[in-house]
Amino acid sequence: MKKLISLLFSFLILTSLCSFAMSAQAKDKYFTDEQISYYNGLGLQGTTVNVYNWGEYISDGSDGSMDVVREFERLTGAKVNYTNFESNENMYSKLSGGGVSYDVITPSDYMIERLIDENMLLKLDFNNIPNFKYIKDDCKGLYYDPNDEYTVCFNTGRTVLIYNKKLVKEEPDSWSVLWDEQYKGKVLMFNNSRDAFAIAQAMLGQSLNTTSEQDWYDAAELLAKQKDKVNPVYVMDEVFNLMESGEYAFATYYAGDYVLMLENNDDLGYCFPKEGVNEFYDAFCIPSCAQNKKGAEAFINFMHEPNVAFENEEYIYYASANEEVEKNEDSSLFGNKAVYPDYTPKSQFFKNLPQNILELQSTLWSRVKSGQLSKNSKQQENNIYITSGLIAAFVIIIIIYSFIRRKQREKEQDISDLYTK
Repeated sequence: MKKLISLLFSFLILTSLCSFAMSAQAKDKYFTDEQISYYNGLGLQGTTVNVYNWGEYISDGSDGSMDVVREFERLTGAKVNYTNFESNENMYSKLSGGGVSYDVITPSDYMIERLIDENMLLKLDFNNIPNFKYIKDDCKGLYYDPNDEYTVCFNTGRTVLIYNKKLVKEEPDSWSVLWDEQYKGKVLMFNNSRDAFAIAQAMLGQSLNTTSEQDWYDAAELLAKQKDKVNPVYVMDEVFNLMESGEYAFATYYAGDYVLMLENNDDLGYCFPKEGVNEFYDAFCIPSCAQNKKGAEAFINFMHEPNVAFENEEYIYYASANEEVEKNEDSSLFGNKAVYPDYTPKSQFFKNLPQNILELQSTLWSRVKSGQLSKNSKQQENNIYITSGLIAAFVIIIIIYSFIRRKQREKEQDISDLYTK
C-alpha cells in the first residue's frame, strides 16, 4: 500500500513538473496573451501590408534580435511586403510617379509636410493606434503635423560629422574640414541633395529653408569647391562599410548610425559641428495609394508596442519617439550622448520648399555632382566661350572683308563700263 501511495505521489509530482514545463514552453517569447489576442482579433488574416521604409531601419532578427516583420505576420496572419528606399526624394519620386500601392511609409519631416500639402497622405484613425499613448510629448504636435492627424513619430535624430581618429590629426568641431585638401579622396558626403546642401548652408550661415535663389546658388558654389578640393565620394547606406573599413577620414551621416559604426571600428569619433546641424523626425504615414489602411494602422501600432520599439532602437540606434524606450535603463543607448545628447546642439529643422526652389535644388545638385560647376568645368566653359567668340569675330571680319571687296569690284566695273562707252 505504501509503495502504491509512493508511486502515485511520484506520478503526481512528475505530472506537475511536465505540466509546468509545457506551460513555460507555451508562453510566448515576446508577447503577452493580451497582445496576441489583440492582433489575432483584428481580422487581418490573408491580407497584405506593403511597407516602404528606410534601409537598415527595422529589427530584422539578426544577432538574435526580434524579427519585427515576421512577428507582426505571426500575430496578425497578414503578409508583409517590405521594401526600402535610400532618400526622401527617391521615395517621393516613386509615390508621385503612380503605379505603386504602399500602405505604410516612413518619410522625414519636410517630406511629410510636402506630402500633406499635395494631398498624398490619408488621415489616421487613432482608434486603431492605441499605442499612440506611448509617444513622447516632444514628438507630438510637430510643425509638419500640428494636430497629429497624419503621422505617428517613429524616430528622431541629428546629422553628425564622423571622423577617423587614426587619419585626422585634430578633433574637429566644424564642417569646414570637409573642404580641407589634405583629405582629398578621404571624404564621404551625403548622396542626398537636401542634407548635402544643408551642410553648405550651415557653413554660409543661411537658413536651411531659404527661398532665396541666390542663397542656393551660393551653396551650390561652395559644394562645387568641395568637389574640386577633396573629390568627395557621395554615399548613403554604403557609408557603413566604407567608414568601418578605416580607409576614410570623414563621413557625414546620422548620430544613430555613428553608434552602429563604432561597434565595428572603435577608432571613430563624432561631433555636432558648431555651424549647426539638421534635427529631423521620421514618422509613420499612410499614403493615399494605400490598399490596406486597417493593416497599415495595425502595423504602425505594432511598431510602438514598447517591447517592439525597444528592439527597433537596439537594432537601428536612433532615438525612439516611444517614452517607454527612452527611460528603459536596459537600453544600449540609455544615456548615450550621441543619440540622446546632454545639451542641445545648434540645429535647424527642414521644412517643405516652394516648387521653384525644389526644382532649382535638383538642378544645382545634378550640376554639382556632374562637375559642371567645378573650377575646371568653368575654365573649359570659358575657353569654349572665348573660342566661340574668336570664331564669331573671324567670321564677321570675313563677311565685312567680302562685302568691301564686292563693293570695290562693283565700283571698278562701273568705271570700266564708263570708259568703254
